[in-house]
Amino acid sequence: MLHYRHPATAKWYDRRDSVFIEFCVADSKDVKVNFDKTKFGFSCLGGTDNVKYENEIDLFEAIDENESKHKRTDRSVLCYLRKAQPGKSWLRLTKEKPKPSWLSVDFNNWKDWEDDSDEEMGNFDQFSDMMNNMGGEDDIPDLDVRDESADSDDESKYL
Repeated sequence: MLHYRHPATAKWYDRRDSVFIEFCVADSKDVKVNFDKTKFGFSCLGGTDNVKYENEIDLFEAIDENESKHKRTDRSVLCYLRKAQPGKSWLRLTKEKPKPSWLSVDFNNWKDWEDDSDEEMGNFDQFSDMMNNMGGEDDIPDLDVRDESADSDDESKYL
């Protein structure tokens, strides 16, 4: 039986000491991540149909392959690529200028860190904390609007 390989959809963002890539594959199995100095490879089986996903990236700059990590969740695989030259921003993820169609910028996590001297994101302890706290949408606290309206009702009683 012939298996077709598809690139997984991915989002990325740049930080002072690292680059993050999130591959949006639900229910992934057989996840393989290869970190090389100037290349990065990702593959897995995903979904109920066991679609074979495979991505290969010639990176914009070099990484420290020994300090790079990944974590699988039920919704995606998040990869942490440690920059070989911390403090140097990446204009893009790929060496080539044309952006692959499967790749987009993760604007929700993008931060203009070059202007922020206090930000020291990138060490693996912070990454681990973030990964441990990462969850589904169910983990987002509900904003209970009823409490706010009850408060305003209480205030109006005393006015």
